[in-house]
Amino acid sequence: MLKAQAVAVPPDSMLAPLYVGADLADAYAIRLPAGASDDLETLARATFERPPRWIRALTRMRDAIMATVGVKSSRAVRAAGAARGPVIGFFPLLSKSQGELVMGADDRHLDFRVAMLLRAGAAGIREVVVVTVVHCHNRLGRIYLAVILPFHRAIARASLEQAAKRWLSESGSNLRPAAD
Repeated sequence: MLKAQAVAVPPDSMLAPLYVGADLADAYAIRLPAGASDDLETLARATFERPPRWIRALTRMRDAIMATVGVKSSRAVRAAGAARGPVIGFFPLLSKSQGELVMGADDRHLDFRVAMLLRAGAAGIREVVVVTVVHCHNRLGRIYLAVILPFHRAIARASLEQAAKRWLSESGSNLRPAAD
């Protein structure tokens, strides 16, 4: 099975200037199957849209709890983003270049950015790297981040792994995932 791995935050990401003073800056990478698309928006949609049921349940729980303190729900973030342009999952698309796509939003408790980069390595091996950067504004943001951090890590890995399965099936690749 293809597994997502924690990696160092890439120094050449558009998000690199945000690493300084960040309350969270992390990155996860997964191998891209042969024959999978090079289009970052297609890859991002496979990663962030149609999440597994357990992630949707956690998101609904988060939205219900955070509504009590006036934090935007995922639906509100999506709606606000959609009013300005494209949205992937519930993340507003902020910028897109050939090698990197940046999504994110700002709220009263924190600002977050998510970048997806496509990397080419030796022997034609490609990988997708997802970077998350969070800057908390206040105590609520720091408490929120501390509570969701273990879930964030699990969700980041699971989202990439689910996407890799989609990429593998959609590419029609004969690539066999490496054994763990």
